[in-house]
Amino acid sequence: MRYGHFDDDQREYVIDRPDTPLPWINYLGTDAYFGIISNTAGGYSFYRDAKLRRLTRYRYNNAPLDVGGRYVYVRDDETGDYWSPSWQPTPERELTGYECRHGLSYTKIASSRGGIRAETLYFAPLGETLEVWRVRVTNDRDTAAALSLFSSVEFCLWDAQDDATNFQRNYSIGQVEVADGVIYHKTEYRERRDHFAYFACSEELAGFDTSRDAFLGAYRGYDRPAAVENGVAGDSIAHGWQPIGSHHVRLALAPGETREVNFVLGYAENPKDAKFDPPGSQTLNKTGVRPVIERWLRPETVEQGFAGLRAYWDDLLEKIQVRTPDGDTDRMVNVWNAYQCLVTFNMSRSASLYESGIGRGMGFRDSNQDLLGFVHMVPERARQRILDIAATQKETGGAYHQYQPLTKRGNNDIGEGFNDDPLWLVLGVGAYLKETGDTAILDQPVPFDNAPGSEVPLVEHLRRSLRYTLDRLGPHGLPLIGRADWNDCLNLNCFSDTPGEPFQTTENAHGGVAESVFIGGLFVLAAKEMAGIAALHGGDGEKYRVAAEKMAGTVAEHGWDGAWFRRAYDFHGNVIGSGENDEGQIFIEPQGICVLGGVGLDDGLAVKALDSVAERLATPHGIVLQQPAYSGYRIELGEISSYPPGYKENAGIFCHTNPWIMIAEAMTGNGDRAFDYYRRLNPSAREAISEVHRCEPYVYAQMIAGKDAPTHGEAKNSWLSGTAAWNFVAITQWILGIRPEFTGLRVDPVLPEGWTGFEATRRFRGTTYQIRVVGAGRVTHLEIDGARVEGNVIPLAEPGAVVRVTAFA
Repeated sequence: MRYGHFDDDQREYVIDRPDTPLPWINYLGTDAYFGIISNTAGGYSFYRDAKLRRLTRYRYNNAPLDVGGRYVYVRDDETGDYWSPSWQPTPERELTGYECRHGLSYTKIASSRGGIRAETLYFAPLGETLEVWRVRVTNDRDTAAALSLFSSVEFCLWDAQDDATNFQRNYSIGQVEVADGVIYHKTEYRERRDHFAYFACSEELAGFDTSRDAFLGAYRGYDRPAAVENGVAGDSIAHGWQPIGSHHVRLALAPGETREVNFVLGYAENPKDAKFDPPGSQTLNKTGVRPVIERWLRPETVEQGFAGLRAYWDDLLEKIQVRTPDGDTDRMVNVWNAYQCLVTFNMSRSASLYESGIGRGMGFRDSNQDLLGFVHMVPERARQRILDIAATQKETGGAYHQYQPLTKRGNNDIGEGFNDDPLWLVLGVGAYLKETGDTAILDQPVPFDNAPGSEVPLVEHLRRSLRYTLDRLGPHGLPLIGRADWNDCLNLNCFSDTPGEPFQTTENAHGGVAESVFIGGLFVLAAKEMAGIAALHGGDGEKYRVAAEKMAGTVAEHGWDGAWFRRAYDFHGNVIGSGENDEGQIFIEPQGICVLGGVGLDDGLAVKALDSVAERLATPHGIVLQQPAYSGYRIELGEISSYPPGYKENAGIFCHTNPWIMIAEAMTGNGDRAFDYYRRLNPSAREAISEVHRCEPYVYAQMIAGKDAPTHGEAKNSWLSGTAAWNFVAITQWILGIRPEFTGLRVDPVLPEGWTGFEATRRFRGTTYQIRVVGAGRVTHLEIDGARVEGNVIPLAEPGAVVRVTAFA
């Protein structure tokens, strides 16, 4: 069943019925100001940090799921009938012609009722800390229409966690100010009012409300606000309780007439130590922000801003475009997968309908992996992200698992002890260097733990990342797992030296002797990458190659189970992910990451491991994380066994890891299996089963229910997932095989049977390469601007050039 369709020409997903199985969302903003918006206008906005700078309030885990948002109401002042063009929050009002168009950093929602059509365009302009709502109301009747338009947002008191919990304080601190028709939310949180929000309208107001009680009325919800029902705003001023922003505009429309009304919701900061006249309550820098507001209320500015946003995405997406025999591949690579990579880069795992924006900041491991799918689009932002991440590293080489984007400081609530974290920094920097050739970043001074005076060159951070692993080896010579490795829910240091007594502190858990085969494979991959980085930096990479070979030998000796790679050893030295176990005999993660590191490629172990994945883990909806599922809780394994069988880490299809198997299959030359796995997860290819999949058909989800689950095939946790970057890498760099390397651009596709080639355009280091692959085998030679070149690496060309390449397979 479909709830919409792709408009490939406009690069939009068009939802033509509002009752999607779950809210299908989009993101506003590209840099500092962001928002979530659903197909029924739900969601919220924030500046930089979804926890500490939340502009508008949202209620998670509610019924219905999508409660609170950017609502517009249209009222027929002659009949009293009113409705919301976005269906919610007035779903009882029947609409005609409902349509939501999710585009790249914008959303349009339109519908009609009673001969009146309303369309709202929501977007955040480039370089601004605000969002625009462009509302166009059209009278399709044969007679004139007298209408009222009401806007509505509910302000959050900045710190989203405190806003949702500290009511004894928050019910007393809400403050607003209305000046010249602009509603200013100026609640002082704890920063002595150095920032504020504003909500403005382009039309003369018939009234306004800033008190939720006054706007909604007692015992009412957003489905029937008293102000809208009565057709009169109360000009209320909030004093504590719940401050909101609502404008009331009256419109008189002739038959066939369209009127445009613009609303602007934004964030502003006061200058440091500023003093405003008159003293006392007037503490906002209204004079500084007023020109910004006035500019963005003008229709011509809105039109120019929207055109600029679309041009911005034109430029980003042109960095790589492909034309293959598979339309779903083209759609995802050219538009939607690339778009999701940018959103995930911006958000990490912090703010979606499944991540509240409160509990998680920017992940150390997560953000490094997100770089892999984004670095080619905006490398200058990737560079800054690398420096921000590295600055949260400890002198030991360890790292905070997460940091807050506003402060860029490590999140002490999470701390360190995820022993795979440091190694991902090496891979993130390696991807950046391959894309840009910017070796100067390696000499950039970066502090440890953001402490002034502790700065060392970035390359030293990379060295300590590897040293962190080598300083923490267990009884088998494998890396210690610490609190967890990539699988945060596999917690193997769960017992103290006294049997039966669980660890009570994080420190003890970190100090356990449980070992990770996965980190062993990851170390091999990172050490080989570091060898290349060292050579690029003028150093000797031999010691890293030796370290990689030694660890590969250890993994092969103690991590091989006969037909697949083991997962780990627990606190007591018991093997995990082995045929010796009654449950959890084979895990996906080591099969992928060990092969990516090259373990088993020369002696046949890799092929055996991948055959075991195909036989034991693959399902029509993707590859499950492990089998058999754990049937009950096991304290020695930790959180993984707390999930029901088939969900999340307990044998769910954790989509993030599936691309590792795709890449591994490509590395062994199995293009059919690699592409088959790719299509099983491809959201566009799953669109026809939306009633099963439930999540958006234009972006990847973190998890799909596994074969042990009653809801096998149902997706959860869409949007913010390393799945986005890794699938982009798998399809573009390994299956299609256009892969940046330190010395050039490699063309090494591993294609499925039946393909006869494909075409691609790739911008790389300032040069545009127009690539045509002829044949479906391995590339033997290239023809570059008519000249034959042996091998499959395109030499670097002059920036600005257009180079035509034919790869013969």
